[in-house]
Amino acid sequence: MTRHIPRRARRAVPTTTALVTVAMLALAGCTAAEDAADDDAPAPGGTATAGTASGTVVLVTHDSFALPDELVAQFEADTGLTLEQRAPGDGGALVNQLILTKDAPLGDVVYGIDNSFATRAIDEGVLEPYTPDGAVAEYAIDDEGYLTAVDMGDVCINVDHEWFAEAGIPEPTSLADLTDPAYKDLLVVTNPATSSPGLAFLAATVGAFGEDGWVDYWAALRENGVKVAAGWSDAYYVDFSGPSSEGDRPLVLSYASSPPYEVPEGATEAPTGALLDTCFRQVEYAGVIAGAANPEGARAVVDWLLSPEVQAAIPENMYMYPVTDVALPESWTQFAPLAPSPVKVDPAELSENRDAWIETWTDTVIG
Repeated sequence: MTRHIPRRARRAVPTTTALVTVAMLALAGCTAAEDAADDDAPAPGGTATAGTASGTVVLVTHDSFALPDELVAQFEADTGLTLEQRAPGDGGALVNQLILTKDAPLGDVVYGIDNSFATRAIDEGVLEPYTPDGAVAEYAIDDEGYLTAVDMGDVCINVDHEWFAEAGIPEPTSLADLTDPAYKDLLVVTNPATSSPGLAFLAATVGAFGEDGWVDYWAALRENGVKVAAGWSDAYYVDFSGPSSEGDRPLVLSYASSPPYEVPEGATEAPTGALLDTCFRQVEYAGVIAGAANPEGARAVVDWLLSPEVQAAIPENMYMYPVTDVALPESWTQFAPLAPSPVKVDPAELSENRDAWIETWTDTVIG
């Protein structure tokens, strides 16, 4: 079975090695920019014309980007471009590093900025407008077209059905249930300061409990033994008790699309599931990086990410839903339903309060 694609937010903060890597990438980006010829200003909309781009195009992405090699090879054959991928960190750290290196860009095009960090990237000026013909207006984050939605999914608490069955404890079903002493020391989440699912879950608690209640909710989770992991892979593979994991906590912050991976071949029931009343809808975007050495190539990559072939490959390779109307794997209908009513927070409210919420969360949960 294909290994579960490691999702967002693997590192709480950059390590010394990571910082050196970022510095090297920034130097490489600076050199590429100096060597590149001047390009025309990015088009505000349309589709990049095959054959107008050339050379190498650098895709900067979070460290769980994955598409089949044959799709990449076909893209290179169709466009004449060479696609180079750089993954300087998780979804949250990705935006931080784009900002830190915006005077010497890490690459040409970015994928993996989600709706909890999107406005920060736009406000910091690290993107150039480009709206491809196939962009899905439903998920537009702004009116200028700085970012194009590529995929989406629900960040939810996942539950290990087998653990609860063996323990004889009823499973929780709601956010409020997680503060019940029956679930003490059973939950692991990720840090919202640099973790996109962590921030999405923080937003879910704000949306569910309001400005007057979310801090008390997190204080109750802290008293009930919630663990904060460095990132998704630590939470899911180290702390979670699911079949592919090594830990002893049967409740983990993950995705509604995680359970299909855990289903053995031929099985009709999943050993894990998502609590659909705990979900926040996450949308991931791609965009042209401001100061890109190869802006035409960058626009070609954005077009490609919306192509039917890539969109159809997203579920089984990145465990997210495509944003366009393509066929889904059969197992997703049974084991990966989207939440019928995910918790919502207005993007403008999230943008305005994100830093304050994270600071308050840190004081409340980490101390």
